[in-house]
Amino acid sequence: MDILQSFLSLIPVTLAQSLMLSFVVLAIMIPFRMLSFPDLTSEGAFPLGGAVCAVCLAAGVPAPVALVAAAAAGFAAGCCTAFIHLRFRIHTLLAGILMMTMLYSLNLRIMGRSNLSVYGMSSVFDGVPFTEAGSHYAKIAVVGLLVLLVFFLLIAFFRTEKGTAFRAVGANADMAEAQGINVWAATIAGVGLAGAAAGFGGGLITQSQGFADVSMGIGVLINGLAALMIGEAIIGKQTLVRQLLAPFIGAIVYYQLVSLCLAAGMPPPDLKLSTGLFVLAMLAIPNLRRGRSGRMPAETVRER
Repeated sequence: MDILQSFLSLIPVTLAQSLMLSFVVLAIMIPFRMLSFPDLTSEGAFPLGGAVCAVCLAAGVPAPVALVAAAAAGFAAGCCTAFIHLRFRIHTLLAGILMMTMLYSLNLRIMGRSNLSVYGMSSVFDGVPFTEAGSHYAKIAVVGLLVLLVFFLLIAFFRTEKGTAFRAVGANADMAEAQGINVWAATIAGVGLAGAAAGFGGGLITQSQGFADVSMGIGVLINGLAALMIGEAIIGKQTLVRQLLAPFIGAIVYYQLVSLCLAAGMPPPDLKLSTGLFVLAMLAIPNLRRGRSGRMPAETVRER
């Protein structure tokens, strides 16, 4: 009974946090699933967005504008990763690692220190009707509306001619180029879009917790991948709507599972180990099934 009460008391906190971090899960999904571009930039773009947002708030910039600046910084980081890969023919993962490493120093330069407090400054969570300023319910309302807005905007974009061309690059870059699609432009814009989502999430977290830290992105990639695996396991990824919905559903479910583990008494240091084992299991199960059946699942054949 105590476990249930503890879990229920944590739901508003974890729900608000999961909605913010769902943008990072989206940043992992877009290049990975839609562009066939495994990327690690989000672990550097996330604290970059937080650092830029914190500096903007400290300079008196309005909170919504600070979020736009955070997204723009993340977009630039993603574009740089894609350019490094395309121009110098460096593997996508290595390009992401290089960018993530360089962003650590850049974040220190931006903030001038390892962390920067913006506690008590204005945020997008102020002034929400029927809620206290900065309360968990205000955060849920604001970020929930932002999630819906981003989701429907992405649905509308990917159903346009430009969006279809973007998805064609991920399906078969050579065929897309033969059809006259600019593969460079689509790849750079797509990875940049993912970086913008990660930077935007970092800005939201900074305004929520009241500070930015240069190490706030450590571990966010594995958490985001775990959330994506959960979301795809729940609703699948066969259609565009499901692909875009999986990051948000997965983030909510994953952080509720984390909350349940904490309520049950799991030591916080063990969460990283359990998350890594969970992701390993989610990635290994399809291969184990294929080994037992002796044939490749139809879904795997389509992806290849």
